[in-house]
Amino acid sequence: MLREEPDFTVIFATYLVHQSIRDQESLIDRLINPAEKRLARTLLQLAKVTDADDPQTIPTPINQAVLANMIGTTRPRVSFFMNRFKRQGFIEYGRDGRIKVHNSLRSAMADDWFNPKVIR
Repeated sequence: MLREEPDFTVIFATYLVHQSIRDQESLIDRLINPAEKRLARTLLQLAKVTDADDPQTIPTPINQAVLANMIGTTRPRVSFFMNRFKRQGFIEYGRDGRIKVHNSLRSAMADDWFNPKVIR
């Protein structure tokens, strides 16, 4: 199919490059960032949060064990961070079990809210 369909070849190659970049970013994220920041980044990606002020909902319910597996930490640590995010107003839990992620979480990451040296 790659030989017969040049348009498909371009689309497929583009997809592979984007996937490779995403994998590299994920690896760097795991090596450099603490679990709290990895969780915040994952929530923002899952909810596809934009610059809009409206909170975005993660399309499917997701449990803390799955999140822990995604970011490479334990479920109790995810629970601790999620409770902290909720208290800070970065996330909300919907009645349907879905998580609403606020744009303020992105701002907190940019402001280095997760830096342990910063006292808040």
